[in-house]
Amino acid sequence: MFQPKISIITICYNSAQTIEKTIQSIVEQDYTNREYIIVDGLSTDNTLSIVNKYSKQIDVIISEKDKGISDAFNKGITRASGDIIVLINSDDILLPDALSKVAQAWEPGVDIFSTNVIMKDCDTGYECREVPSTTFPLMPFCRHVAHQGAYISSECYNRYGLYDINLRWPMDLEFLMRVYLRGGKFKYCDIDTAIFMSGGTTNSNSIFKKRKDIIYMIKKNGGSSLQAWSYYLFVVATQVVKKMLSVFGKNFAQMLRYGKK
Repeated sequence: MFQPKISIITICYNSAQTIEKTIQSIVEQDYTNREYIIVDGLSTDNTLSIVNKYSKQIDVIISEKDKGISDAFNKGITRASGDIIVLINSDDILLPDALSKVAQAWEPGVDIFSTNVIMKDCDTGYECREVPSTTFPLMPFCRHVAHQGAYISSECYNRYGLYDINLRWPMDLEFLMRVYLRGGKFKYCDIDTAIFMSGGTTNSNSIFKKRKDIIYMIKKNGGSSLQAWSYYLFVVATQVVKKMLSVFGKNFAQMLRYGKK
């Protein structure tokens, strides 16, 4: 049976409080045909000291100034030699046997293997399962990105490009849209592979800072100004509703959407 090489990329900046658990969850995987790449944005805390503790188990360590999250992702991807690549951030956890399970699900010709992500609120302890979407139309209403569970083939990046450095926030959604709209092949794998540590319901005010990114994302992929603004207003409305529902509990909106794990 073919054993694909899996590249895991962790980007970080001043992540001393969380990155050790992330690293441990990766280096303790039982799947050996893997490589681990860490891209640090010149942290000023103790992050690099922690990373260097595991230097013998990390294949590539990059520490230099970057132009944002997309740029950091791209640095790791261009250094990766795996057949498939996954992005596990410095406060995420890779679940035991995750790589082995993904390898078993591998098949040629698939661009993105989409797996489940457990979302955990570190403040309340609430957990739910995010089942990833495998369709990302031009107006991606109610789509689940779950990028920690997206195992993307190196050929996919070669064919459809890397993450757009003009985007500060929805770079993962834009990438998935780009792949889907251009005919990329997605495969859903019903396995839990990662834990995403969140802070609970998103602050509704934060969406206003993302207006330019969201409008740019829709227009870049062929949408009109009307479509771009319509989707942005939908996202704003969604965040406002979440904020209103938070009076019933911090995770109430998530419970309605996802249920419990």
